[in-house]
Amino acid sequence: MAKTKRPASPAAGGQAKASKVVAKGDVDRLSAIKLLVLDVDGVLTDGRINIDSDGRQFKSFDVRDGAGIKYWQRTGRQVAMLSGRSCPSVTFRAAELGVSVVRQNFKDKLPAYESILAELKCRPGQVAVMGDDLPDLPLMLRCGFAIAPADAAPEVKAAAALVTARPGGQGAVREAVEHILRATGQWAGLLERYYRGIR
Repeated sequence: MAKTKRPASPAAGGQAKASKVVAKGDVDRLSAIKLLVLDVDGVLTDGRINIDSDGRQFKSFDVRDGAGIKYWQRTGRQVAMLSGRSCPSVTFRAAELGVSVVRQNFKDKLPAYESILAELKCRPGQVAVMGDDLPDLPLMLRCGFAIAPADAAPEVKAAAALVTARPGGQGAVREAVEHILRATGQWAGLLERYYRGIR
């Protein structure tokens, strides 16, 4: 029986080359990360607020980011969403992805962040935070690995250990997940599942 030829996996120069490492992010530090805390507007979305004629809000999410979250979860890690606004579509999308820890409508995000860490029993050094604007800075300065999308505010990018090549709402979360899983040697295991047809 003919063997299935696998496509060449991009070297660290593939996806990782597109990501700009701003500060040192050694393997030991990344291996300690157990929780990914995601801002919503500007990270999981492109930051636009869509409002219909009845005043109802809705948001658009990138399926690649959803895939990235599932990849992350398959390694046994956890995800939380933390937003300064509140929208039913966020609750729906989180449930769809199996994300049970969701905090919305927190203009001051630090207390909510601290409650998430307490609930999930994580230390700051075990947490990666991805944010795009100034309200996310207190969290990014109190975590083990800070991430910003390409179109984040300059001050946020300056505080990030990783700045993705992709902007918010367009696969930036997936890119960040792949960066961490490649660095910790877990990306190859995920690829093997798909090569074998196990999802």
